[in-house]
Amino acid sequence: MKLLVLGGTRFLGRHVVEDALDRGHAVTTFSRGRTPNPWPDRVAALRGDRDPRVTPGLTPLAEAPTRDFDAVVDCSGYVPRIVDASARLLAGRVRRYVFVSTVSVYADASRPGLDERAAVATLADPATEEILPHYGALKAACEAAVLRVYASRATIVRPGLIVGPFDATDRFGYWVARFVHPQLLGKRDSRAVVPAPPERPLQFIDARDLARFVVDAAERDIGGTFNAASPEGRFSMGELIRTLCVVGGAGAPTPVWLDEARLVAAGVEPWIGLPLWLPAGEPASAGMMAVDCARAEAAGLATRELADTVRATASWLAVRDNAGAWAQVLGAGLERDLVSV
Repeated sequence: MKLLVLGGTRFLGRHVVEDALDRGHAVTTFSRGRTPNPWPDRVAALRGDRDPRVTPGLTPLAEAPTRDFDAVVDCSGYVPRIVDASARLLAGRVRRYVFVSTVSVYADASRPGLDERAAVATLADPATEEILPHYGALKAACEAAVLRVYASRATIVRPGLIVGPFDATDRFGYWVARFVHPQLLGKRDSRAVVPAPPERPLQFIDARDLARFVVDAAERDIGGTFNAASPEGRFSMGELIRTLCVVGGAGAPTPVWLDEARLVAAGVEPWIGLPLWLPAGEPASAGMMAVDCARAEAAGLATRELADTVRATASWLAVRDNAGAWAQVLGAGLERDLVSV
């Protein structure tokens, strides 16, 4: 298979490329070239810009010697106008367009069990391109742009939180660092704050599992829309911490479970100060860690053991330049105060 990856050198795209290469596929990437091509002898790397308004735009892709592909995987589409441009450019040159979206597209995430039929968010201003405040609605509009061009030749993948090696957001990585490589966070107490209760549901997807599913969809010409994360209810905060303690061994801190009221009163910011923590007092997000992924599972999505994801993330963190990481997480002083009361 000849596969084109829009993006392909940083996080999910990198794993997509690795998976495709392992299967013997011919891979071309299209990116701005800000991250070096990790496979200079195995991957054709085209440099340009997805935004046609930014020189050289899509011209290098349009003029590429290999103009036709069996499939394209779009890992870097956030703005409908820009996604529409690549979708139309490639319409006559690819069999299938796989667009990586997000479960954040859903208009109402207040209940668990959301499936692909749930309503998606819409933009009050269809012309806006402000990604952070309108992330979910913009992604939904990107999906619509792909579907308008490709119809049944489109595959929409809506992952939950993507974790694993090369995840620069450091959300899952914070917990791995805190329990497996605590020295990466500076001088810390031997006790670590963890948001109670242990049975709090968590849902995420290892980037390598997501990449395998995405390449499968391209390879097997699978169409449709799929939520893509671990099975609802499979993981919890308690299981994550237990796994981290096992992998961290004797050097792991002792977890101290604190209730949400105490954390909120202390000014700990949900999701930022303690990543993966969404308080029960925020009902609008109650379903974000419990979406229905049965459709993707039936199509072949498999979720690896949690310990595998933890170990792989820990190995990556051990060799990465961690300067500047975790600047906004719970500080050592506040954590010490919280566990000392």
